[in-house]
Amino acid sequence: MTRDIAKVPGPFAGLSVKLIAAIALVILLVEVAVFLPSLANYRVGWLEDRLRVGGVAVRVFDTVPDVMDLPAEITDPLLQAAGAIAIVYRREGQTDLIGLEAVTMPEQPHLADLRDTNPMRLIVEALDTLVMGGQRTLRIVGVPPGAGDAVVEILMPESPLRADLLTYAGNIVLVSIVIAGVTAFVIYVLAENLLIGPIKRLTNQMLAFRESPENGTLVIVPDAARKDEIGILERALADTQAELFAMLRQRRHLADLGMAVSKINHDLRNMLTSAQLLSDQVANLDDPQVQRLAPRLVTTLDKAIAFAQTVLDYGRQQSAPPRAEPVDLRALGFEAALSAALTGHPRIVFENQVPDDCVISVDPDHLARVLTNLFTNAREALDASPEISSPHVRLSREHTGDGVRLVVADNGPGLPPRARENLFVAFEGSARAGGTGLGLAIVRELVEANGGRVELLATERGTAFAIDLPSGAAAGG
Repeated sequence: MTRDIAKVPGPFAGLSVKLIAAIALVILLVEVAVFLPSLANYRVGWLEDRLRVGGVAVRVFDTVPDVMDLPAEITDPLLQAAGAIAIVYRREGQTDLIGLEAVTMPEQPHLADLRDTNPMRLIVEALDTLVMGGQRTLRIVGVPPGAGDAVVEILMPESPLRADLLTYAGNIVLVSIVIAGVTAFVIYVLAENLLIGPIKRLTNQMLAFRESPENGTLVIVPDAARKDEIGILERALADTQAELFAMLRQRRHLADLGMAVSKINHDLRNMLTSAQLLSDQVANLDDPQVQRLAPRLVTTLDKAIAFAQTVLDYGRQQSAPPRAEPVDLRALGFEAALSAALTGHPRIVFENQVPDDCVISVDPDHLARVLTNLFTNAREALDASPEISSPHVRLSREHTGDGVRLVVADNGPGLPPRARENLFVAFEGSARAGGTGLGLAIVRELVEANGGRVELLATERGTAFAIDLPSGAAAGG
């Protein structure tokens, strides 16, 4: 199976570009949020400036009994200063108007009432002026400073306001882009030195170490001065790589040693087999001393050959993934008992207490090996204890809250302390002299491969192992 080689992203696809783009976008969004009220305030200020000119006209109106008699030499400068075509003055039910003589009054001017200070309305009207304010006539209504309760209306083209708003908006946009760019660049430089740069370095070193994990020079050298999260990550990763490097070296040494032991064990088994054949021939001699020693020799050779064969089988074991399928647990228990030489045993009774309709979902080969190993251990313990009356091995099933539990129990002598201390450890957990301890190691490996757990139960007499399988195994029964 080929493994895809990971690569560090290019300059336009890595964290740097994403970070600077995100920062610039956030700043621009903030600028937009600030820009709209600022635009509305600029428009209001512009309109208030025109309204102040109208206030000057109010004071003129107050000093003249009949506004209509004011000469053009007085009214035209007021109108031109305000950029207006007409000014209307309303007070105490009286309305006065001055306007340019050559201008036709519009029928429906666009209203800009400065007495309404709703912020959302001001923002909407500012945007409306930018989009629609090219050819309209504007009607400004408000109360200028010093005018008391008098209301002044100014009629004027909206195009000068729109032109000034466009200029103001363009300046704001330009300044916003500059601020966003400078801010993003400064933050990027800081982030590059404090965050992105170290992450890139860690990424490159991790990828290099992945390609050659047995190269000790590729182990990360952490920055001892950093006490933040990056420093903690560097030190943790360095420790992990150092442990992995040491483990791989040890694994390679163990693999080489295991290969050598396997070859030695294979040759040793052949020699022991030859010795067994010779011992069989020696056992046929009539010498009384030979007849007395031959059985012990044959027994010793049988144990040595069994030990060598067990080690070879363990070394050749393939860790294939489990394939779960519905299994008749009661029938499988009888098959395992037959393989473990429990069925038909002259002294030991096998009790299969699993119901007839019990079906679980599990790998049948794995579970058969597990039960066979446990049954074999129980049989050997009972065979080695002839003083036990009514020896038996029992298989039972229990339902748990999150799955199913199988219990294999016997009434034998129990496990010695050494076996309990090294339970499920290969070559260490044997309960009898000359054993390899591989049976329980294989049991744990196969049960865990199927998502379960195996444990030794506390009992007053004998030995009991519980196999807990996950909820998916409880198919029925």
